[in-house]
Amino acid sequence: MNRNEAFELLTEHIKTKNLIKHCIATEALMRKFAKHFNEDEEEWGIAGLLHDLDYEYTKNDPALHGLKTVEILGDSVSDSIKNAILAHCGKKRRETLMEKVIYATDPTTGFIVASALIRPEKKLEPVDVKFLLKRFKEKSFAKGANREQMKSCEEFGMELEEFFEKSLEAMKEISKELGL
Repeated sequence: MNRNEAFELLTEHIKTKNLIKHCIATEALMRKFAKHFNEDEEEWGIAGLLHDLDYEYTKNDPALHGLKTVEILGDSVSDSIKNAILAHCGKKRRETLMEKVIYATDPTTGFIVASALIRPEKKLEPVDVKFLLKRFKEKSFAKGANREQMKSCEEFGMELEEFFEKSLEAMKEISKELGL
């Protein structure tokens, strides 16, 4: 499956505009980290783009989240993509680098969006790593963004500061697409 086919599939199954943006943002982060680790950018990007493919079907039944995506995908993607999708939502133990990275990036996109939206400009451009680190310490800020999950970047040898730096760069590169 190529990126265009993956995007078509995403928009066939996801109708919520902000959820599509979240998937696009996760794709951007996954591509950025694939490049950083000299991994397959296309494969990692597709994993990020499709990681929440079943969300609108499973939002009221989280036990099925990820499992339904793997069912929808069938044999159209590699096992490593399917395993990353399962790992992002805790349906399998994180073993590979891609599985560890997608787990950490998933909540990070929402955290960065929330950081941009509290700025007067409501844009990503003025957000910097120092601002993200400060907000990260505020437990009441972006409560839905799991801090432990973001900190799991240490599992792949990256400190939170560097992880935020690369994540923010990736999202700024697609800021127009995100409307930020």
